[in-house]
Amino acid sequence: MKNQNNLNIITNNPKPPQTPNMDPQIWSKLPPEILENILSFLPLKTFMSLRSTCKGFWPLIFSPSFISKHSPSSSPFSSFLLLSHPQFQTHFPLYDCNLQTWRNISLSFSDSLHHSSLSLTTTLVSSGGLFCLTDSLSCSLLVCNLLAKSKRKIQYPNFNLHIEHLTFVSTPKGYIIFILSSESSSSNAFLYESNSKVESWRKFNGFDPILSDNPHQQGVYFKGGLYFATPEPFSVVYFDLGNGKWEKPVCDLPNQLTFVRLVSMNDDDGVGKKLFLIGGVGSNGISRSVKLWEMSEDGTNWVEIQSLPDLMCRKFVSVCYHNYEHVYCFWHEGMICICCYTWPEILYYLVSRRTWHWLPRCSSLALKCSCGFKWFSFVPKLYAQV
Repeated sequence: MKNQNNLNIITNNPKPPQTPNMDPQIWSKLPPEILENILSFLPLKTFMSLRSTCKGFWPLIFSPSFISKHSPSSSPFSSFLLLSHPQFQTHFPLYDCNLQTWRNISLSFSDSLHHSSLSLTTTLVSSGGLFCLTDSLSCSLLVCNLLAKSKRKIQYPNFNLHIEHLTFVSTPKGYIIFILSSESSSSNAFLYESNSKVESWRKFNGFDPILSDNPHQQGVYFKGGLYFATPEPFSVVYFDLGNGKWEKPVCDLPNQLTFVRLVSMNDDDGVGKKLFLIGGVGSNGISRSVKLWEMSEDGTNWVEIQSLPDLMCRKFVSVCYHNYEHVYCFWHEGMICICCYTWPEILYYLVSRRTWHWLPRCSSLALKCSCGFKWFSFVPKLYAQV
């Protein structure tokens, strides 16, 4: 009887009221920032499935709400390699280093900057989640954070400036812009520091001879200075950011070098922890091997740590055709990336595993593209200040 009474109680309970379906038009009426914030609470797997249902959801991967909810330590969207090529104009394909695949989305500067003269930019560099572009029309530089949709316009030191070299690097206190330019018969260096109380350029004497035979290679930040490799006769020099003077490191370079590039291993705060040298070894300007060295802790010598395997070295040399001025290197999230302006792939060294790899070619890139490949490290940082 007790069980029967309980059964009657259960069966006689009224059904819970059903929640009416929400009008689909409400979604279209929501402000973009509210919609972004709502979707940012979804699990990553659900969010990826949802993006395929609406074209407007695709760019939300780079929205401030989404990035801030998914920290770099756990998000598969925290580390990208960005490819620039004339074929893509102002849109740039992204390679997801965490998932080891090309994304079917691209990054657009024109949508974020709303800048009519963007097509006139001649130089693009990146560091610390920020991008720096030259704008020849207004004689200025544009520093932008695409996630925060913020930018800063910095006028050239003078309107007659011809930029021969541009270095843009993040530091623990912000970022610095370093420019080399020739005026008449003299060479000058200009320095802009974002954390300076007086937001203006400082002018210093340039370094002679020319720092690099490679227009794509930047200086690297290491222990309070900018380090550069010079063409033959090869050497490494640095610009002391504290006193504005040029110095030469104490240690000599390895023998029989055919080209020299530098890479600085940076931590999350942009502090250079290690300085690496990538160089070809051979004779008569032809590389027979490619090696990697690390500067010793006391800064007195270069310690060899790895050689490129023979088969990979042969491919690399064939790619360059011994025109090493097209080769440039950069650091990206535990990887030393070695690129060539005339080749659509990246050769990279994984420091933690001490192994070499080739990055797969971008599938959206035409097979007949022969030059103009420029790669950048892009680690999204919402709160990077411009």
